[in-house]
Amino acid sequence: MATGNVKPNGVWIVLALVIGMGLGVAIAASGAARLAALVTAIEPVGTLWLNALRMTVIPLVVALLITGIASAAETAATGRLAGRAILLFLVGYVASVTIGALFMQGTLALWPLGDSARIALRAGASADASVVPAMPPPGEWVTALIPVNPIASAASGVILPLVVFAVFCGFAVTRLPPKERLPLVAFFQGIGEAMLVIVHWVLWAAPVGVFVLALGVGMRGGLGAAGGIAYYLALLCSLGLLLALALYPCAVWLGRVPPARFARAAAPAQVVAFSTQSSLASLPAMLTGARETLRLSERVTSIVLPLAVTLFRVSSPSMNLAVVLFVAHVHGTPVGFAVLAAGVLVAVANSLSSVGLPGQTSFFTGTVPIALAMGLPLELLPLLLAVEVVPDIFRTVSNVTADMAVAAIVERRE
Repeated sequence: MATGNVKPNGVWIVLALVIGMGLGVAIAASGAARLAALVTAIEPVGTLWLNALRMTVIPLVVALLITGIASAAETAATGRLAGRAILLFLVGYVASVTIGALFMQGTLALWPLGDSARIALRAGASADASVVPAMPPPGEWVTALIPVNPIASAASGVILPLVVFAVFCGFAVTRLPPKERLPLVAFFQGIGEAMLVIVHWVLWAAPVGVFVLALGVGMRGGLGAAGGIAYYLALLCSLGLLLALALYPCAVWLGRVPPARFARAAAPAQVVAFSTQSSLASLPAMLTGARETLRLSERVTSIVLPLAVTLFRVSSPSMNLAVVLFVAHVHGTPVGFAVLAAGVLVAVANSLSSVGLPGQTSFFTGTVPIALAMGLPLELLPLLLAVEVVPDIFRTVSNVTADMAVAAIVERRE
């Protein structure tokens, strides 16, 4: 998932989670009323940290969607090869989110998280449902997809109509002449970059925020909360592995590549992805495997692979939706067709805007809009962010495998 190496801050976040939950469990076991009161007194610090992230989501998503669509359309217009690759990216996103929805709904139905672990995680989250918009009835949901007033939608935190507006706006911008288009795209790029600066500032304080939130989870939920997080990691890593494995038959059937040859070509890049969690760092190994083992043409590899590293993260919609479906499962919120459709639409649209962002940043920009669209609380997300370094390995491996498969398919179509 990430485009850069794992930063030391990620290690500190994991440590903050472990130490915070451990201290919370110890305080609960000791029965020390003063320490428990101290934890309650400092809990608003964690809420402030979460609110600081939340305040950037709506302007960031709108800005990134508009600039991402404008950039992708401009790239596609430069040549048939690039346009065909981008079309495959879109197909990959739809297939990915479908796999993620089916996997999570099926797995959670067959092997649900234990009641004690769910209660433990909810006890620490202490979510305020009043800040999350409720899902309207199905008829109203369909008619509300086109916002009458996008500003009102942004002010009330109704994310799905806002995403629809941003997508329309992004495509409309591509139809403008350069004199009007370029300043408008630069304006939204500036907004997006400013929001990312704020997000980076807030994420540097993530160990403090996660520590405070984990104290409350450990004190109220005990070891059951740790079991819930372990279950979450098993789910997300399994989904990432499933996505990577599903790409092999795609390369074999659509790219006409022998399975053993594709496995040999992808393996070096997958090793780099596993060790660095960076698709960009895996690009040299991808180029070597595509040219020497798959024997793809210079033209295809020099255009499609760099384009895929820049624009295509096949795991994003699937695994981001999976995170939010886990949150719904923990809170016992039923996920009907309208709720799931809202999450799927936002997950796919948001994948167009999450490229090029570091793992911790894209985790929030990817999951928070989906949670808002599905009417779910956000308080569990900081705890899941703390362990994102583990699923991120499988995200990156599946992304690199998808890049190689797309290159093989494009070569075949050429």
